[in-house]
Amino acid sequence: MKAVISDIKRFAVHDGDGIRTTVFFKGCPLGCIWCHNPECISQKPVTAYYANNCASCMECTKVCPNKCHKADGGVHIFDRTLCTACGKCQKVCFKNALKIYGTECTVDEILPILTADRQFYANSSGGVTLSGGECLIYADFCVELLKRLKAENINTAVDTCGFVSKEALKKVIPYTDVFLYDIKAIDENTHIRCTGKSNRFILENLKYIDGIGKKTEIRIPYVPKYNACEKEKILEFIKGLKNTVKVRVLPYHNYAGSKYEALGIKNKLPELLPSDDEIREFQADADKIINFC
Repeated sequence: MKAVISDIKRFAVHDGDGIRTTVFFKGCPLGCIWCHNPECISQKPVTAYYANNCASCMECTKVCPNKCHKADGGVHIFDRTLCTACGKCQKVCFKNALKIYGTECTVDEILPILTADRQFYANSSGGVTLSGGECLIYADFCVELLKRLKAENINTAVDTCGFVSKEALKKVIPYTDVFLYDIKAIDENTHIRCTGKSNRFILENLKYIDGIGKKTEIRIPYVPKYNACEKEKILEFIKGLKNTVKVRVLPYHNYAGSKYEALGIKNKLPELLPSDDEIREFQADADKIINFC
């Protein structure tokens, strides 16, 4: 059994409580206009070319089996239509201009990485978070991985967009200590505008998780002109939940612009950023809900 992993980030502090290791799975069912992990959208491995890092040494032309890399007047030209993301070019690129996002891995291959920092987890009440993309695309893989982590007494978190089958959720629930669950909008049309998909399934799944008593950290990406009008509706929805342990308002940022360029994906990131005051006010209102509960 394998899953396509985009990255494994050690010493993460924003993906659940304490110090954590976060596993980023590749593939996502949503198309969020503000996506800051575009390398995780496609389920297939992809090659990113960061042109600003390139030294035009052209070592990549010597190892590429598909002739994706060419020199034109001393300038490196990358034809991604020929690329199969074999990774040979990345190995010879000393300037890190070429990077493969997505490697097929087994549980046995990644488990030693995740257990290496168990002392940091223990000292900080941290653990391992499965994220993405959408990790539950690989539900059976996640079950096996979570089982192995629980056998090692490691705290587990599943970060999900919620646009998954209830069967997938049921599989991982017994081995998940907390869900990190996104709410992007309550109004269905607003959600479709922002992500390309309805949120009915997402909200139903959240109610299901809450109804069986599973701890959940609600995460709200806040994007002016897109879901800013949803603030009151989201907070009112959260009031009806009984097992929310935390609400985090995530300020939108556009740092991922270089990734879009490197991946050859059209950049649709919104230009307007939220102000610090907007985030503080939203977070304060969210904290009142948790304190009230």
